[in-house]
Amino acid sequence: MAAPHRDTRRTADDTRGIVDPAELLTRVHFRRPEPAEPLRPYIEHYWLIDWDLTEPYVSHVVPHPAVHIVFQRLAGEDAFVEIAGIPHGLFAQKLEGKGRVCGIKFRPGAFRAVAPDRPVSEWTGLRVRQPDVLPDIDPGTILDPADETARVTALDSFLLTLDLRPDPQAELATTLVDRIRADRTIRRVTDFAHAEGLSVRLLQRLFAAYVGVGPKWVILRYRIHEALERAGAEEPVDWAGLAADLGYADQAHLVRDFTATVGVTPTAYAQGVQGVQGVQGAPGAR
Repeated sequence: MAAPHRDTRRTADDTRGIVDPAELLTRVHFRRPEPAEPLRPYIEHYWLIDWDLTEPYVSHVVPHPAVHIVFQRLAGEDAFVEIAGIPHGLFAQKLEGKGRVCGIKFRPGAFRAVAPDRPVSEWTGLRVRQPDVLPDIDPGTILDPADETARVTALDSFLLTLDLRPDPQAELATTLVDRIRADRTIRRVTDFAHAEGLSVRLLQRLFAAYVGVGPKWVILRYRIHEALERAGAEEPVDWAGLAADLGYADQAHLVRDFTATVGVTPTAYAQGVQGVQGVQGAPGAR
């Protein structure tokens, strides 16, 4: 059967979570192709990055509640594959020389199908190279093809060998995270649990087992994603109004969470301060 046609040239039209996306996109070639149809219940998208830099660059991302499988060829290293669990704080990756990455972003809850005997929380905060839960694969089969369509087809083939299977609990976790992402009125774990007909304890256990982080973490991260996107826009930001929209008691609480997560204040970020890049001591940087 011929592989379905997909446009692998689509650019990153959703840069939510990326710190200073305009700067990143001047440094690397970044695309987000879709997986094959049977894989879409599990995979949000692939992400392909190529770079050829004359000086080092550190990219930063405020993480999503998603686990990734990442095939990488970094300057001066042999190609490898790793499982990247959800970082606790700001994710940082140093890029230098010439390199290539082919990443797989799982939908929240869906990674449990890869290692069904292990709660997803076991991967949180970890980056595990050549993990034993994945089949033995030469990373070059994913990274070597010059043609992007061939790389995406190779990613599809790799995932299809994993025999991912539906799990009603995983599907519930995915649905609940999607609901938090789409509805900014969800602000308290207790209220959300009750609205979904769950106890807080059951909701927390579900998220630990299938998402990898708690519902409070998810609510906070999507708030910060919204604030980061608004801060990076050209229009002036009414920070007090945004704080209220995001469910904060006041502007000071938003400033505190933003600064703790991103490493600079919202106003400094909005004014185009580039100090976040290359700051190895930023909270949660890895």
